[in-house]
Amino acid sequence: MLSRRTLLGLAAAAMSFAAGTAQAEDWKAQYPELTLAVIPAENASTTNDRYQPLADYIAKQVGVPVKLNIANDYAAVIEAQRAGFAQIAWYGPASYARAIITGVATEPVAVPRHNNGLTGYYSVIYVKADSPYKTIEDLKGKKLALVDPNSTSGNNAPRFGLHSQGIDVDKFFSSVVFAGSHDNAVLALAQGTADAAANSWNSEDDSNLTRMLSRGILKKDDGTAMTKADFRVIYKTPFLPEGPYTVLASLPDDLKKKIGAALIDYAKNDKANFDKLSDGKDLELTAISAKEYQPIVDMVKFNDALRKTQ
Repeated sequence: MLSRRTLLGLAAAAMSFAAGTAQAEDWKAQYPELTLAVIPAENASTTNDRYQPLADYIAKQVGVPVKLNIANDYAAVIEAQRAGFAQIAWYGPASYARAIITGVATEPVAVPRHNNGLTGYYSVIYVKADSPYKTIEDLKGKKLALVDPNSTSGNNAPRFGLHSQGIDVDKFFSSVVFAGSHDNAVLALAQGTADAAANSWNSEDDSNLTRMLSRGILKKDDGTAMTKADFRVIYKTPFLPEGPYTVLASLPDDLKKKIGAALIDYAKNDKANFDKLSDGKDLELTAISAKEYQPIVDMVKFNDALRKTQ
């Protein structure tokens, strides 16, 4: 039998729960819509196909609309978060490091775990397999296609790694160009406007190159489709942490927790669309902390200091 004291206790608990729920939802007045900004690793159409379902999924999990913003370049994601226009972002490791170095208060919450079990990747330099180039030294005086100044695999990592071997990228190559995306750098190599191209590489069967090949967008001069056999890796960096999904540090804790939980549960809750992110090559999104990126912060700072001495 319920006593008066029990009823009063239940009423107080109900009021406390209601107050806590109302307080937790207060952020919706301040954030009736969220924005997910992503770096332009591929062409805009492919990036939209991969990330629009993620934006829609986060919206469903969080309870407010989420707009997808595909940035024109890597720096645009940094500036969108700095201005508070993008509450959620997907960065490369170096562009995240650049954001932190320049004072953007953003927190990493999740990274992909690939089907090899790793939460990272490598930077490689490709040449065409029918070229005479077998080593980096063979490329002296040749043209190199990079991706973006704030790309990890497409600029910072190979620049840092080659410097440790005594190679100054800007002096060693006759021409160094930023193609704007990983796709464009590979296309420059495939079409012959560059002798080599820096890019990302997860494993033999999972890289930006293999994803381009699967979409049939790399062609030989005669119009036939290119294959992995048409390319050769002549340089690979040490292991790099994957690019993080981040949230602005200024967001309410409840909102940050909801976004983080949505990302971590994406593979479980929406496997089909999760697989679109990586062409089925990732297992899950898993939690990550800022300390994992300190080596990348150090690398970017080193490259900055080196550039100032030239």
